[in-house]
Amino acid sequence: MNELMNEEGRFRYIEQGEGPTMILLHGLFGALSNFRDVIDYFSKDYRVVIPMLPLYDLPVLKTSAKEIANFLEDFVAYKNFKDVILVGNSLGGHVALIYTRNNGKNVKALILTASSGLYENAFGSSFPRREDKEFIRKKIEVTFYDPKHASDELVNECFEVVNDRNRVLRILAIAKSAIRHNMAKDLPDMKMPACLIWGKNDTITPPEVATEFQNLLPNADLFWIDECGHAPMMEHPQTFNEILSTWLKKNNI
Repeated sequence: MNELMNEEGRFRYIEQGEGPTMILLHGLFGALSNFRDVIDYFSKDYRVVIPMLPLYDLPVLKTSAKEIANFLEDFVAYKNFKDVILVGNSLGGHVALIYTRNNGKNVKALILTASSGLYENAFGSSFPRREDKEFIRKKIEVTFYDPKHASDELVNECFEVVNDRNRVLRILAIAKSAIRHNMAKDLPDMKMPACLIWGKNDTITPPEVATEFQNLLPNADLFWIDECGHAPMMEHPQTFNEILSTWLKKNNI
């Protein structure tokens, strides 16, 4: 999807379609391609935007979920986007929550799928183990219900990342900051419509996390996808898109 990339100053992003602005926020090991099916489906009715989050570009001491949310704030202001629909997976959901806490009046709807921000299981103290590609593959497979989604392309991307010391330091910094930054106290103030789409078999942000999000957000609907792990929009893209489309129409968004 890099051939679709726009570059303006420090911002790199994909933008397709016209209509209300829907911003897709990828996770820690996510790539823009994770949302390929979402872009294709929703760009017929929405302006779909995926900013490339600066996971590896910030100084180590400033690499955190909060700083990435600050980057998103700058990007939205630069593009002059209004009444945005935020769709966040994993860390991207956490970034969406921080942005919403600080800019709630500019968020028309909040969609979280396997979001951090309350509780998550990390990869564990043994990660990352470099040089061992099969070890990386096993770790990636945990992300999905069906390990077939741990493609060679995805394994190679992650393998490249964990063998780059500068990237590893930043990944660990972001992961630690996300775990430390619990947003439970902020969620009751987020009164815009919220849609939670969760894999029933997610082991990283397990089902009880989704239930807690629903309990704490004042206006949240929760939808489950069976035989699905931590990346519903990749593992069951058609079901994910249908759930979200139906919900958006129901709420006139």
